Amino acid sequence: MSILLALDSSTETMALALTSPAGRWLFEAAGGPQASARLVPEVLALLAAAGLSLADVDAIGFGRGPGAFTGLRAACAVVQGLAFGAGKPVLAIDSLMLVAEDARQQAAADGQPPLTGSVWVAMDARMGEIYAACYAWRQGVWVTEAEPALYTPASLCELWQAQAPSAVAGSALTVFAEQLAMSDRADCRVWANSRSRASALAALAAQAWDSGAQLDAAEAMPVYVRDKVAQTTAERQAERQAVHQAERQAERP
Repeated sequence: MSILLALDSSTETMALALTSPAGRWLFEAAGGPQASARLVPEVLALLAAAGLSLADVDAIGFGRGPGAFTGLRAACAVVQGLAFGAGKPVLAIDSLMLVAEDARQQAAADGQPPLTGSVWVAMDARMGEIYAACYAWRQGVWVTEAEPALYTPASLCELWQAQAPSAVAGSALTVFAEQLAMSDRADCRVWANSRSRASALAALAAQAWDSGAQLDAAEAMPVYVRDKVAQTTAERQAERQAVHQAERQAERP
């Protein structure tokens, strides 16, 4: 079994996961603007808790998006710094697929029927919009049926009217419940809240590793489905600090 480290800060929750033959270590905390400053210390604390160093890790995964602009940049910057400094490959993980995996794990833990077939993920994207994608659990792995995209509640509802979903997960179920007519979808299984993004992150990192999806650190880029023309000065400074901090820690013996 490989040793895999993964991190995600695409939402207001910062999630870290470390898996090794000796066990699994998970961590979650408030993310958002704090992610740039907290990611590296928490990564090092997680490694220390497992009795491991960055040199022991086989690959480093990160939530590539879509999601919050600052959080995505923070995760990408930290992963690039750690991977460059330690000479490790990276694993780019679909942040919306994390929500589908979390729903699958919730169903299993709660004794519900297995989550098979297609599941839509719909996450609040702020500004009255929704990040959404469709995935299917097939032969023990997730496959993408509809790539992540940005929708208005009306356009997503129109899409679902043409082909009603049988399962939906994500924060948009609460934020846009009325617009998405969720009360009318009695036959649809729903998971509005995540239970453990860190656990889902660990599972998807393993799936990416097993599929041979390793990338060079230079290819660790976030996925945006909403354009932002520029970063603020504070965002650029925080990103540079995160990269430098990660590189220094990765280069330490």
